[in-house]
Amino acid sequence: LVARGLHAGELVKAVAKVVGGGGGGKPTMAQAGGRNPDKLPEALAVVPEWVKTHLA
Repeated sequence: LVARGLHAGELVKAVAKVVGGGGGGKPTMAQAGGRNPDKLPEALAVVPEWVKTHLA
């Protein structure tokens, strides 16, 4: 997926905002943290649409 334009660090950064946190990393590996873990299901729901919009 990296070859198709996805960047793990950018994805994690976008998802972490939903849980009140931040994150980042390299194209192939990233990490994040947040202050509102109760919003994790909402944050994970962001992933499919983010991937669709960022595929090259």
